[in-house]
Formats: sequence, structure tokens, C-alpha cells
Amino acid sequence: AGQAAEALSEAEIRARLLAPAAPVEARVEDVFFQQGEWAPANQPVVALLPDARVKLRFFVRETEVNLYRPGARLTFRCDGCGGPQGATVTWVSPRPEFTPPVIYSRDSRDKLVFLVEARPDRPRTLTPGQPVDVTPPGRR
Repeated sequence: AGQAAEALSEAEIRARLLAPAAPVEARVEDVFFQQGEWAPANQPVVALLPDARVKLRFFVRETEVNLYRPGARLTFRCDGCGGPQGATVTWVSPRPEFTPPVIYSRDSRDKLVFLVEARPDRPRTLTPGQPVDVTPPGRR
């Protein structure tokens, strides 16, 4: 009985080493090797994107940047997201930059804008790179 328990324990350890679990709950962002392909030792097989790393990145005019402070709540919409959603501002750039040539916003025509990052309440409903329409904090 002792040898059987020891063999089972060793098999479980080997199985965990050969097929490790993700360290956190995450979505698969990219697959580097398909089933049947050989992966070199210590080579990643998939890229994971944890929910905590999903964020909104958008630009605001210099006349509105004071509305966006870390901790402020805002709402946003996106195609296929099922109505308005909430997010919390996590970072506001301390420096302005000139408007990027391609910006996904209908009314960002000002020359100086600030980059803002926010953490969405429901990150699983978003796709990285998806355009969003942001309503400033305190507005509906």
C-alpha cells in the first residue's frame, strides 16, 4: 500500500510538471504551437491575458483632462458589449501629446490630448484593441 501511494504521488507530480495550470484565471491571447508540434524546452506554448491586465486606453482633450483622476468612475460603450459599462480610471498621463493621426473618436480634433487608462468592471466582455466610446466621469 505504501509503494502504491508513493507511485501515485510521483505520477501526480509528473503530471503537474508536464501540464502546468495557469497561475491565474486568464484568456488565451495567442497560441504558439498547435497540437502535434514539438515545443523546445522552456518555450511558452500560449500567451495568457489575465482579467486584471485588460484595460481601456483612450485619449482626452486637454480641456477635459481634469475630469479624469485615478479612482474616478466612468461609463463606456462599445459595439457588441450589450449596453453601457463601467470602468475605474487607473492612470492619467502627466504629459500631453499631439493627437495621433488615427484615433478612434468622433470628436478628438484638438491638438493636445492626454492618454488615460481605466480598468473595466467586466473585462471578459471586451476584446483587446476594440474601440470604445467613453463618457467622462460625472456625465451620463
